[in-house]
Amino acid sequence: MIPDLRNNKDFLAGLLFIVLGGLAVALARDYPIGSTMRMGPGYFPMVLGGILFLFGVYVLLRGVRSGDKVKGEWGYRPLALIALSIVLFGFLLDRVGMVPAIVATLFAAAAAGREFRFKEVLLLAVVMTAFSVAVFSYGLKLPYPLLGGY
Repeated sequence: MIPDLRNNKDFLAGLLFIVLGGLAVALARDYPIGSTMRMGPGYFPMVLGGILFLFGVYVLLRGVRSGDKVKGEWGYRPLALIALSIVLFGFLLDRVGMVPAIVATLFAAAAAGREFRFKEVLLLAVVMTAFSVAVFSYGLKLPYPLLGGY
């Protein structure tokens, strides 16, 4: 008996990993790879894409073997709000700075959940913004404006 793979959660996740890993390897093949000691621009996406591809094969085969079904329905609102939060960050980073962009992104992403609590999201925004500023602005010295655009 052939299992129904269209509704198998591990099969679908493995298929997604295989596609993304294969795409990363395919896009990185035109860049010089270099060696482990002197990595070229294609080394990192090639290695990670290969690992993701192999992991996808493992998950896909596990899904074929187990036959676990996807439980529940698609949540289109959370899917749209999470995607919107990513686009919002990219849009706002240059225009208003890193701090407001992170805060807006976290609030948009938190609105995707069922249990949105303003105080919790505000605390998360303060902690994550402070961490991001410390790591990216001061630690890595990336040239992102904290407030205001370029």
